[in-house]
Amino acid sequence: MADLQYFAVATKADIEPGEVFVAEVEGERVAVCNVDGEFYAIEDVCTHDGSSFDQTDLEGPEIFCPRHGAVFDVTTGDVLGAPATEPVPTFPVRLNGETIEVGLER
Repeated sequence: MADLQYFAVATKADIEPGEVFVAEVEGERVAVCNVDGEFYAIEDVCTHDGSSFDQTDLEGPEIFCPRHGAVFDVTTGDVLGAPATEPVPTFPVRLNGETIEVGLER
């Protein structure tokens, strides 16, 4: 079984509420989302067509794929709107002081 390791991706000041911050962590693109001061992380790949979420903002916990409009809940990864049918993977997030860390299995 893989171990969960946390990696620093940004500071709280880097991501305002309603914003998405995309970072590459150990070769994996991760979209860190600020939902009203709470941070969530999803894989930065729309499960419908592989697009990045780097050109979009949030509406509450909802993130929209900029290409075809698929909608996902960043708190769970669940699909909320077509054309996507598969959820987007999520990652654990923790705060270490002002630093946002994302957990990846390694």
